[in-house]
Amino acid sequence: MSRIRGKDTGPELVVRKFLFAQGFRYRVNYAKLPGKPDIVLPKYKTVIFVHGCFWHGHRNCKYFVLPKTRPQWWKSKIEGTRARDKRSSSLIKKMGWRVLTVYECQLRPPKKELTLRKLLSCLSSDLTD
Repeated sequence: MSRIRGKDTGPELVVRKFLFAQGFRYRVNYAKLPGKPDIVLPKYKTVIFVHGCFWHGHRNCKYFVLPKTRPQWWKSKIEGTRARDKRSSSLIKKMGWRVLTVYECQLRPPKKELTLRKLLSCLSSDLTD
């Protein structure tokens, strides 16, 4: 597990390149907020978490399958990650920030364009407010 990257992952880079191309400027892995969000847009008071389907236990996703070896250990590990994600999101929301979460499977070819357009519309709605 030491070789699993926590930042600059493929899905994260897809979102960052898209946002930058659309003219958005952001901070990466901002440690001053709980949970150290992957992407922070201070101007829009919005954070974006880009989660891997397996590591964050994305429910009803074909990319999340509990391993057959040591299933109890994996289950408790993934439940702990889910609890940490929920706690971080609620703390950030209490601070007045908006939290968006994008899962790895949503950035694969059939859903990628739709997901990025939804992300753009969420951020663009702040421009009109």
